Amino acid sequence: MNQIAVKEAPRSLKIRILRHNPHDPGSSPHLQTFELEEAESMTLFIALNEIRQTMDPSLQFDFVCRAGICGSCGMIINGRPGLACRTLTRNLPECITLAPLPAFELIGDLSVNTGKWMRGMSEHLETWVHQRDQDKADIDRLEERMEPDLAEKIYELERCIECGCCIAACGTARMREDFVGAVGLNQITRFRLDPRDERSDADFYSLVGDESGVFGCMTLLGCEDYCPKDLPLAAQIAFLRRRMAATGS
Repeated sequence: MNQIAVKEAPRSLKIRILRHNPHDPGSSPHLQTFELEEAESMTLFIALNEIRQTMDPSLQFDFVCRAGICGSCGMIINGRPGLACRTLTRNLPECITLAPLPAFELIGDLSVNTGKWMRGMSEHLETWVHQRDQDKADIDRLEERMEPDLAEKIYELERCIECGCCIAACGTARMREDFVGAVGLNQITRFRLDPRDERSDADFYSLVGDESGVFGCMTLLGCEDYCPKDLPLAAQIAFLRRRMAATGS
């Protein structure tokens, strides 16, 4: 006898969102609960869009690519940093609590200014290719061939989308505003590998050889645990420490 599959009724989700507009003197942080019916393959990004379109158009959150590439939709999801566009509601309980990423300037509700933090970090660490010969910096100049293995190593580090999840999960970043975090140390390792960058190891190590860099890390591994791109961030920090110890930097 053929058995007829019984389709389960969709769940009713309760999404609690930490609301606050820092630009409104009358606003104070508070949790607001929204209820909606869970759809097939629903992500938090889809759920938030439904809330904004049908319940509260004032809800603030960020998105661009919707594919886990831009990093704009980073937020705290049930106490853990993650990307809304990559998080399926079916993998979460019926009650979901969302909050903005800590350590970044709050724009409003779930929207934070990660760009301001990342720019400050990049300027501090000078994360761009340095070339002493100005002729080499000519954008029309044909680049020298790079070995595939080296290009692959650089590409692996370039996969960082600067979403801020590693900073939100970092205990040191919560205590030290000047800590460059795993994202900054990852950038240093990336440019150190780049043969077009003519800085010496000593130049790189001088940028991160204090408590705002590799020696501030408490090795809690939160950065690697919650990196949405699964980058080996802890390994990069350990590598920098070993190299600096070996060279006496």
